[in-house]
Amino acid sequence: MNNELSIRKDWRLIESLIDTKSKVLDIGCDDGSLISQLEKNIRAKASGIELNPELARKAIAKGHNVVQGNAEKDLGQYSNQSFDYVILSQTLQAMVKPREVLIELLRIGGKAIVSFPNFGHWRIRLQLLLSGKMPVTKGLPYAWYETPNIHFFTIKDFQDLCEELNIVIEKSIALTSKGEQFEIVSGIFGANIFTTEAIFLLSYKKFEPIKLQSKQKSFVSNSAIIS
Repeated sequence: MNNELSIRKDWRLIESLIDTKSKVLDIGCDDGSLISQLEKNIRAKASGIELNPELARKAIAKGHNVVQGNAEKDLGQYSNQSFDYVILSQTLQAMVKPREVLIELLRIGGKAIVSFPNFGHWRIRLQLLLSGKMPVTKGLPYAWYETPNIHFFTIKDFQDLCEELNIVIEKSIALTSKGEQFEIVSGIFGANIFTTEAIFLLSYKKFEPIKLQSKQKSFVSNSAIIS
């Protein structure tokens, strides 16, 4: 599947998970193109944060409410439950501390939408088995020494992490290499084999913020999560 087409498909599915006129934060918003789409199509009140200064400037030039910043350091500036939805599209695998970032998403937003490439796809498994080298595919076109992806994980890994953190998976959608989509059901082996990209809608059953013991902490500790 063409990378640009994959991104657009990803954005359409993200849009379908968001209620009209919602307050949305797009983390890693690039030049603000997804923000533009959400504002136009569902009248979202969208904001963004982007690491790349040039892309952040482009988004601002379009009139979007975007700040330049590092999501792993700067999410603490946002107050608890200040957004209806927080989006992290195709970025979790590039985070140094994805677990902590995931916790922050649901501190900031009532719901989180996370999409990522699935490293459990059969093509990746087969390449690794036959060649003995890190796989390179259309969806993951990087050699091991230049990939932006720091953590390699599968749909099953992500489901297990959500269970560990008491995160509710409200909906999950799989995309195949041919652009087909289907709902991911926990425990279904085939989903992890045939999915190239996954999109999850997440929430907590109950959120009760607590005061952090140390001002040095930039992330909410696990004790802030009450199932």
